[in-house]
Amino acid sequence: MDFSYSPEQIALQDTLQRFIDRDYVFDRRRELAGSALGYSAAAWTLYADLGLLSLPFQEEFGGLGGNAIDIMLVMQLIGRGLLLEPYLSTIVICGGLIQDAASEAVKRALLRRIGAGEIKLALAGYEGSGRYDLSRVDCSATRSAGGWRLSGRKTVVLDAPSADYFLVSARTGGEADEAQGISLFLVERGSVGLTLFSYPTQSGGRAADVCLEEVTVGADALIGADGEGLAIIERAVDKGIAALCAEAVGIIAALNEATLNYLKTRKQFGVPIGKFQALQHRMADMLIAAEQARSMAVIAAVHADSENPAERRRAVSGAKAYIGQAARLVGQQAVQLHGAMGVVDEVIVSHYFKRLTMIDLSLGNVDFHLARFSDTLR
Repeated sequence: MDFSYSPEQIALQDTLQRFIDRDYVFDRRRELAGSALGYSAAAWTLYADLGLLSLPFQEEFGGLGGNAIDIMLVMQLIGRGLLLEPYLSTIVICGGLIQDAASEAVKRALLRRIGAGEIKLALAGYEGSGRYDLSRVDCSATRSAGGWRLSGRKTVVLDAPSADYFLVSARTGGEADEAQGISLFLVERGSVGLTLFSYPTQSGGRAADVCLEEVTVGADALIGADGEGLAIIERAVDKGIAALCAEAVGIIAALNEATLNYLKTRKQFGVPIGKFQALQHRMADMLIAAEQARSMAVIAAVHADSENPAERRRAVSGAKAYIGQAARLVGQQAVQLHGAMGVVDEVIVSHYFKRLTMIDLSLGNVDFHLARFSDTLR
């Protein structure tokens, strides 16, 4: 199998890396994290101009026809640069879900606007009672005249404060923990009865709890078939998990580089601390973990577009679990090898470490995905 990247993929990475080096330096990123918006609107417009926002969409909807490998390359650099823009939620998860499951009319109405950077979306799929279980849905949807009425509460909706639309899972039948009976609805931000309780995340991003009180939507707001929304949500989330794995790999590589440079320059007893054999061994363990994590991210990306749910689930859960363990090892070692400087806000290492922690907790942590992977072995 040929694992080399195409000239177009290399050019895409080079372009994004130049932007990060020029316009998204660490101090600028810290300013954006503390701003009211929480990210750069100018950067989002630039991503649209570069084709990043339309990358995974089909050409007939204004996209570039990219695949999960292309997304992996972008997400690695998003990790390296600690970019704050809602790429994962809007493009990878919600954009992918609309392309896979929405009607032609909805695709034509939304995908071009998403690719142009005009609108953003967020997936409201998780609830407090279910934690990472997408099938645990108490939010209800009942038929009304000409449409549906939604009521319930969704927790930790990533990038919700900046979203123009929400993809909301709600139960139209069955019990609260059954796979059948879950439907998916497109809900506009300004809908009457929809309330956001927003807050910053530990890694500088934004999230919100979304409360729906008798929110009325039209019949065309239903995405996919009534009661069969869980499968399409899980497919979109699996793509998101593969993308998060790639982001973690980018951060791990950046942490290793920063730590190695520190070991070469920080002196103790008149010599660089990188001369000490014990620290060399720890650095070697970090580099090995990085290469293994990279391989797992590739496996996840290769299977992210699979039509076989069991095959896809096995690959992405295995990758998320392993990369979560590798990220913890590399993150903790990087902080310790930097000494007290590894935890201060003015040093990028602490921000990398916090983002790796958030990645582990997003879309299922190590324990959750180890259990899900083990279920595929039965």
